[in-house]
Amino acid sequence: MPQLLEGHGAKATRLAFGVPMAESIHIYIPSLDEGAMEQAAARQGRLTKPAGSLGRLEELSINLAGMTGRLDPPLANRIVFTLAADHGVAAEGVSAYPRDVTPQMVLNFLRGAAAINVLARQMNARVVIADLGVDADLPSHPNLHPLKVRRGTASITKGPAMSLREARQAIEHGRRLARDEIANGLDVALTGDMGIGNTTAAAALICALTQLDPNDVVGRGTGVDDDGLERKRLAVRAALAVNAELIAQGPIESLAAVGGLEIAGLVGVILEAAAARRPVVIDGFISGAAALVAVQVAPGASGYLIASHRSQELGHGALLRRLGLRPLLDLDLRLGEGTGAVLALPLLEAAVRTLNEMATFDEAGVSERDQEAAHNSPHN
Repeated sequence: MPQLLEGHGAKATRLAFGVPMAESIHIYIPSLDEGAMEQAAARQGRLTKPAGSLGRLEELSINLAGMTGRLDPPLANRIVFTLAADHGVAAEGVSAYPRDVTPQMVLNFLRGAAAINVLARQMNARVVIADLGVDADLPSHPNLHPLKVRRGTASITKGPAMSLREARQAIEHGRRLARDEIANGLDVALTGDMGIGNTTAAAALICALTQLDPNDVVGRGTGVDDDGLERKRLAVRAALAVNAELIAQGPIESLAAVGGLEIAGLVGVILEAAAARRPVVIDGFISGAAALVAVQVAPGASGYLIASHRSQELGHGALLRRLGLRPLLDLDLRLGEGTGAVLALPLLEAAVRTLNEMATFDEAGVSERDQEAAHNSPHN
């Protein structure tokens, strides 16, 4: 039966938020399909290979079956949601790049010239680009979704990044983006981000939701030097202190207190995709922070998450452990944009293909393992 989720807590049963505040939107997160997972596991046991010899691919094929209810889920319509916004905390010297880079990179995405565009073309994925809060007036473009909630967040070192209403509005924008793509046949959702200063906001959000110490979470982001790293740590500590009362109220409040508009939008993407039984491939540190909010709001969403890679960012490993996810790749990436997520797509395809296209022992006329010999083996 679907799981009906509410409010802000891990024990909640129904999620209700909307724009305007008086409206509510109910999200039903279906449970994973246990029957499909059992069928996938049984078929894995009959394929022409030693049991478990395809390792993580076997686990991934079973998980995908549970998410989609199919042993052969389609993966052709792959959408990368690359959401952009600016962060007031960038004024605290926490990034190696100026804030102007955020709108400049959005234009680069629209030209198809950024890393995510190159990799998405290679992996036959489409990039959906949205402005959730860029601090600039971007030109109209057929491939840009103008969903600006505000021109960047306020500095989290001085108070909340945004209001609760703005956080909810950004979440709703993300949900609508995902809903539109689902209506057009989305098979798998991939998360991406762009925003100067967003590793600081993500680190603060992760610390707020996990009580991890900033020294264990705050990394170098775009490549700040030692002084810049110390400024980031101080900024996160200041943000946690000044927003402590709001943070204590729950994950959406924490998101409003120290998060970012693109992070909020990704929360919406994750929730809506999970509600539609679509796999969600999480990119790196920023996307992971959004996933943490999503699963604290709606625990059922966790079953639909796939960690594409382990970021080079300091706290990403701890974040993945809190989410209960094992990354598929470890390539020392720290770019964002959705780059790690698209690089994991061939592994999803390989998992589905091997489950469905390999012959079973019976089909191939291959002898199965000699159980008696295995039992009597000196290595047993």
